[in-house]
Amino acid sequence: MKDHPLFEEEKKKNSPTNPHRQTPFAPNTTTGPNPGPKLLIQKLGIATISRLIVPNHLLTHQTTMPPLTPNSLAALLQSAIATSSSLTGRAAHAHIIRSLQPPHPTFLSNHLINMYSKLDLPNSAQLLLHLTPSRSVVTWTALIAGLVHNRHFASALLNFINMRRDSVLPNDFTFPCAFKASGLLRRPVIGKQVHALAFKAGQICDVFVGCSAFDMYCKTGLGDDAAKVFDEMPERNLATWNAYMSNAVLDRRMFSAVEKFIEYVRAGGEPNSITFCAFLNACSDLSALELGRQLHGFVMRFGFGRDVSVMNGLVDFYGKCRDVGSARMVFERIGQANHVSWCSMVTAYVQNNEEEKACGLFLRARREGVEPTDFMVSSVLSACSGLAWLEQGRSVHALAVKACVDGNVFVGSGLVDMYGKCGSIEDAVCAFDTMPSRNLISWNAMVGGYTHQGHANMALALFEEMSDGSHEVKPNYVTLVCVLSACSRAGDVQKGMQIFDSMKSRYGVEPGAEHYACVVDLLGRAGMVEHAYEFITKMPIRPTISIWGALLGACKMYKKPELGKIAADKLFELDPKDSGNHVVLSNLLAATGRWEEATLVRKEMKDVGIKKGAGYSWIAVKNAVHIFQAKDTSHEMNSEIQAMLIYLRTKMEEAGYVLDTNFALFDLEEEEKVSEVWYHSEKIALAFGLIAIPSGLPIRINKNLRICGDCHGAIKFISGIVDREIIVRDNNRFHRFREGHCSCRDYW
Repeated sequence: MKDHPLFEEEKKKNSPTNPHRQTPFAPNTTTGPNPGPKLLIQKLGIATISRLIVPNHLLTHQTTMPPLTPNSLAALLQSAIATSSSLTGRAAHAHIIRSLQPPHPTFLSNHLINMYSKLDLPNSAQLLLHLTPSRSVVTWTALIAGLVHNRHFASALLNFINMRRDSVLPNDFTFPCAFKASGLLRRPVIGKQVHALAFKAGQICDVFVGCSAFDMYCKTGLGDDAAKVFDEMPERNLATWNAYMSNAVLDRRMFSAVEKFIEYVRAGGEPNSITFCAFLNACSDLSALELGRQLHGFVMRFGFGRDVSVMNGLVDFYGKCRDVGSARMVFERIGQANHVSWCSMVTAYVQNNEEEKACGLFLRARREGVEPTDFMVSSVLSACSGLAWLEQGRSVHALAVKACVDGNVFVGSGLVDMYGKCGSIEDAVCAFDTMPSRNLISWNAMVGGYTHQGHANMALALFEEMSDGSHEVKPNYVTLVCVLSACSRAGDVQKGMQIFDSMKSRYGVEPGAEHYACVVDLLGRAGMVEHAYEFITKMPIRPTISIWGALLGACKMYKKPELGKIAADKLFELDPKDSGNHVVLSNLLAATGRWEEATLVRKEMKDVGIKKGAGYSWIAVKNAVHIFQAKDTSHEMNSEIQAMLIYLRTKMEEAGYVLDTNFALFDLEEEEKVSEVWYHSEKIALAFGLIAIPSGLPIRINKNLRICGDCHGAIKFISGIVDREIIVRDNNRFHRFREGHCSCRDYW
């Protein structure tokens, strides 16, 4: 939609098909030239503004000045719009009433209506319209354009109808406003009626009116009608092509967007930054790295290498296509990076699992004086969530409060998610409860936080609150994944199956692969492994990696090697390069005493070049992250760590603890098995935490793999011995150990 111009030059600039058309807001040229609105205040001076606001008899020093001309007053009204100053606009209006005899010039009335409507004072604009004796199309369009500008779409359409009742024909400025209001209200019937009026009035061939009609059909979901409008347009400008490509991306028709870009370039068109960004968005969603690289070269040759918006689009594109190196290269070459540039690079790091670099870049942005925005804060909170770095997350929270963006719904949702994933459920609840408004993401983050930390009852209670209709949210695909996971971790098979069976009928959600995987996990964790396998064989969809993985995990838990081998064979077919599946099968066979088969699996891994990912644990102390592997002796405080491990083992044995050597996954002598199990990475990280973290503070440990059964039992013992709260986040869930008990209730 076009903004309603006030000067003839603006109309000429935007209408190459008819450069001699007159603008409806052309100034009154009989009273002299009209200065631009940005220069008006300097030309008139402070004394003139004072004359507008302060009555003459209150001015202590009078100066002889010529009276303000109608054109000067009109330009002053424009400057009020440019500076969003209703005070200046009202003062100019008062001066018009005081200094000009009624009836006032029509073009001044139009300017006043335009000023009030653009400054979101619709009642004043409506009153002026009714007081204007001769209402032209310019008068009505000034009001309608202002209402659309301030998103009063229903009121804009109502005034469009009133204009037609007043027997005033819309023009090429009015129709785009009506089309935009219809599109954003998602009212295709009204949009079609406006289209018919434009056709009857002969305006549909205007490039701007046609482009607005096309955009309306796209926004109301009528893609076929939009395509017809586009094909029938006698002339298409750059905005029309951009609208086609942008709407194609929004409608997930990426190939169509790419094809139109190529068609436009082949026709000799000259793209702008909007065109390039639309094309990059299409490439991002298609993961078309090579195609995007070709565009990168085209951008540089076309002279857009210094356009910040295009460079930001390239950073975003490379980040989504997993080429973080290229994203960083583009970012570093941006001459004057804006906050979008920094946010795009932080997001690229987060998307590529480089959360530590994302946090580092955020700190660099702060050092360079970049003010945190809601999008940047949301991105860095995701990085803190991935690292489970609670202290850094709290620092970002403080910055969000200082920058006054903590009330933003996306920042609030990010805080709930961050605290939930960092193991501080109390802070997550506090962040959730203090949000001024919540969306579906906020609710899902809170349900997910309860689920990950083992508070299944709280997760289910919140889910029921979402479902009772008292809030403007409805459970979606993600919500039901979280809830089914909560049922799985709580061992509530009956409730889980009840929710799964009513997904489509009650919640309108078609079960997907993630939901089926949750059900398999639910049945498997409850010991119903054979039932879980039967469930897989009867599924209407093809089993995915997550589904077979859930079955393999259950087989390992309940020592079902035969079914485990079936699940593992399926996983080897679907993802032959994943070392994790081979390791789980090997561990399952080792745990059931089938050492030869376990050794054979590991030999096969070595023969085909599959390397097992190293298991490690990490702990954050005083803004530094300390990483440990099994049998790790490389830490600078190794002697103190070993002494602490000996102390803990002695105290545990005195309390009756017996090491479970079944978790030694090699065929070793008993003494070697004890050593193998005792020096797992999470125990070493815990020993360091007891040394480095002051007494009374919780110890937070993160592990990239699932915590083993012996470490789980050992940390329970240790929490009671040292009287400390110990929180372990593995790759599956949180375990909060306190006074010899775990939040998972030994069911994980």
